[in-house]
Amino acid sequence: MAVTIGEVAKAAGVSVSTVSRALNTPDLVNAVTRQRVVAAAEKLGYSPNPAARSLREGRTESLGLLIPDITNPFFPPIFKAMQERAKRQGYTLLVADSDEREADELETIAAVSKKVDGLIIWASMLPEERLTELAARMPVVLVNRQADGVSEVHVSLTDGIAQAAEHLKAYGHQRCVFVDGNGNRPDQSRSKSIRAAFDAHGLSLIEIGPYEPRFETGVHAAPLVLAHEATAVLAHNDLVAMGVLHQLAALGASVPGDVSVVGIDDTILASVSTPSLTTIRIDPDEVASRAVDLLIGLTHERPAEAPVVQVGSRLIPRGTTGPARRESR
Repeated sequence: MAVTIGEVAKAAGVSVSTVSRALNTPDLVNAVTRQRVVAAAEKLGYSPNPAARSLREGRTESLGLLIPDITNPFFPPIFKAMQERAKRQGYTLLVADSDEREADELETIAAVSKKVDGLIIWASMLPEERLTELAARMPVVLVNRQADGVSEVHVSLTDGIAQAAEHLKAYGHQRCVFVDGNGNRPDQSRSKSIRAAFDAHGLSLIEIGPYEPRFETGVHAAPLVLAHEATAVLAHNDLVAMGVLHQLAALGASVPGDVSVVGIDDTILASVSTPSLTTIRIDPDEVASRAVDLLIGLTHERPAEAPVVQVGSRLIPRGTTGPARRESR
């Protein structure tokens, strides 16, 4: 049977509370007594019960991760990396899916928040005031969303989008389409960044959408791309890009001969598609470590100003981009 704290107290000749203080807050116990308690604990092989300690301190040693769509292949590597990062620091990570619906997100937060010490919320659908209120009650880190007074990991696509625009410009493309998969999300920063980058490189940009960020969106968008006589497409994410590739092939259009296609995320889909997908990479390990470290820090200390941490992006050129078809130049 496991050695109890009472047995350590008896062996050291002190009270149970003194053993607890000596092991958990040693500065409150004099050196001689502390050494006696530690020696007794080591001799008996005593290991404190972390669950009991967490209960006393009102902590769960668990973190929550709320994502918009668990079927999107972008998220499993993120979840796994966050889980590993949290585990190394003594935390369990609980994950839930809001299905990209505000009502479901509210309901899930209400249920999960009682079981965790803090929440990471990815691409929240909630109004800013709701997020600010939530962050006032418990540690919260937002990813891909901004709200006043709420800590954030900002995934900046600025560099990756600029590189994509430069890449397409170098291949002679002039008429491009952006397939907007932002749905009815409050944050429109992605489309603004894309417009600014393409304008800066002198590229004509036709925006279609917004739709949901799903494979079916790309299937729907492909004939619209051809109708606009565009030679290049930037999709909201890799999943949408895969839908575009699928339907362009069905319509007899060659990629990249007739149309070049660029995704965003650099999921496993990008490297296994035929041809392989040119995409803007977001490093899941960096996002995971930044978000988990920031949240754990907030569970111990809440700074006066909410910290914002930035993660960058870069273009990964592959097989779906090439020279614009000659008649379009």
